[in-house]
Amino acid sequence: MATNDTLNIRQLLTPANLRPMAAPLLIVMILSMMVLPLPVFLLDVFFTFNIAISVMVMLVAMYSKKPLDFSVFPTVLLVTTLLRLSLNVASTRIVLMHGHSGPDAAGKVIEAFGNFLVGGNTAVGIVVFVILTIINFVVITKGAGRIAEVSARFTLDAMPGKQMAIDADLNAGLIDEKEAKRRRKEIAQESDFYGAMDGASKFVRGDAVAGILILVINVIGGLFVGVIQHNMAVGDAAHNYTLLTIGDGLVAQIPALIISVAAGLVVSRVGDDADIGGMVIGQLFSNPQVMLLTAGIIGVLGLIPGMPNVVFLLLALSLGSLAWVKRKKIAEEAASATAAQPAVAAAPGPEAQEASWSDVAPVDVLGLEVGYRLIPMVDKAQDGELLKRIRGLRKKFAQEVGFLSSPVHIRDNLELRPNAYRIALKGVEIGSGEAFPGQFLAINPGRVSGTLPGRETKDPAFGLPAVWIEPAQREQAHALGYTVVDASTVVATHLNHLILNHAAELLGRQETQALLDHIGKEAPKLVEDLVPKLLPVSTVQRVLQNLLEEGVNIRDMRSIIEVLAEHAPRTQDPVQLTARVREALGRAIVQALFPGAAEVQVMALEPGLERILMQAMTSGGDGGVIEPGLADTLLRQTAQIAQRQEDVGLPPVLLVPAQLRMLLSRFLRRAVPTLKVISNNEVPESRTIRVTAMIGAQG
Repeated sequence: MATNDTLNIRQLLTPANLRPMAAPLLIVMILSMMVLPLPVFLLDVFFTFNIAISVMVMLVAMYSKKPLDFSVFPTVLLVTTLLRLSLNVASTRIVLMHGHSGPDAAGKVIEAFGNFLVGGNTAVGIVVFVILTIINFVVITKGAGRIAEVSARFTLDAMPGKQMAIDADLNAGLIDEKEAKRRRKEIAQESDFYGAMDGASKFVRGDAVAGILILVINVIGGLFVGVIQHNMAVGDAAHNYTLLTIGDGLVAQIPALIISVAAGLVVSRVGDDADIGGMVIGQLFSNPQVMLLTAGIIGVLGLIPGMPNVVFLLLALSLGSLAWVKRKKIAEEAASATAAQPAVAAAPGPEAQEASWSDVAPVDVLGLEVGYRLIPMVDKAQDGELLKRIRGLRKKFAQEVGFLSSPVHIRDNLELRPNAYRIALKGVEIGSGEAFPGQFLAINPGRVSGTLPGRETKDPAFGLPAVWIEPAQREQAHALGYTVVDASTVVATHLNHLILNHAAELLGRQETQALLDHIGKEAPKLVEDLVPKLLPVSTVQRVLQNLLEEGVNIRDMRSIIEVLAEHAPRTQDPVQLTARVREALGRAIVQALFPGAAEVQVMALEPGLERILMQAMTSGGDGGVIEPGLADTLLRQTAQIAQRQEDVGLPPVLLVPAQLRMLLSRFLRRAVPTLKVISNNEVPESRTIRVTAMIGAQG
């Protein structure tokens, strides 16, 4: 029994079990110091610990790379403030009880602060204490509290924009769901942190006020106790108790000042790429020209008669030497970078080589050309961010569309503008734009509450108004409702948009065969019965391209192959086979347009117009012919009604008979790119159809 009890006690005393108890025990100990008398030695220990913990907090704040690295700081601020107040109460008890015995009555720490720091002069001590309190209360704490208050408000206002940016990256395939959850959690923590800092700064301000009141109360109380209770002379009592009170106040106020400085460092930092010391040195002493000018100004001041010439000239010489060393280092780095560049190819010899097939360069299916300022974004040696995003785009495209596209070949092009890029499909440009590394694109989704200064442009992917801004304006842009993305995300989103729009052209014969081979690994008999027994690969490719042209993914290849195998003995026409496949995929097509069990709210043709178009189909031969006046009216009305559908938040979908679907889809696609045309046969019987608008024509 005793052995079991010993084992249980040992298990309770393990570090893993003691760690959760540390904080409650510390709070109980701090509160106990307010009511229980402490020996003088323990008081010295706790005062020393208070100074040490304040220095440690300041150093942690300086070496944190972003505010959330020290997210526990508001709690630390509360605990340290409570510790200082408890020590004030404990030291006040000892000072009033034993202050008549001499300046060391309250311990060596208070004696050292009362004698060494202010030379035992009570008047100097009071002045120093009041100055430290004013610096802490009026300057540092008030400023840090104001920064925390403003940061909390801007962080809260910027949360919707940041959430939209995360959703945009998630939808574009740039991040996965796990990373999106992490970012959302970080945004919430950031808002909570600044809100907590805003409130925690009030503790330090209250601590400063309490320090002044405690000083006055201790001096008055010491005089009363010394003169009335211990029959001391008024002068001796004033000297002893005032000196002890000043030492007590200074030993508490200096750690409070250090903690306040740490709070100011945490809330006032901008950027999260380095600690504060590295950022200050890297930004303040990075420009040798600035240091040279400063050295010149200080040197001129040092030559003025009556000035401390030696000090000024010594400082000017030091700054000049530092500027010279920095300039020399920059020149050496530039020379090393130049030497690392590849040498220009030597001119061909007098005897030119014969042409060969190696001189015929194949055209890249997908190509991305960038100006020289965008090279770091795509340079593998520099860990270019755009390379990672493009790999993510290809993976997301394969998962959503149903086949693996050709890789994107990236090269630099000196003929482009420095910040320009161009996207080509089979050697033909399909998109272009500009990106500015180091800046952010603030995109106006249509409901921003203000404007931003910067380089106005348009989002290259969707044509929304946007503006290129500096990193310092990012939080302001979020607060105004802009969607803010970096330069690599702009290029990657544009590339993703173009790849989706040209998916049909990316599905070549080789990709089709690779897709069939991939399906054949799981269902070999299914593929063997179709290709090449019933259909050639070219016909399967044409059917798949027809689906992709109208935004239908081909992930369900098993169903597609089964439908083709069923209808291939009766027809080899890709158009008719596409119609049969669409009917089989009708549930997925409608689900993509109208998620969930919502009503299928569509546009429809006026019955008279529908009869006219059916007659045109039967009398016009292959594809049918629509009379020009009727075609113009049909295009105009369809565009107007489709726009109204989009304005009320509905997808522009036109429901037509199966015989008209292909004709109207091809005819209306150029005028209304977002329009989807589906046939009656594609809508599942379980879905309810509601016609929201009728497209009709006069005559």
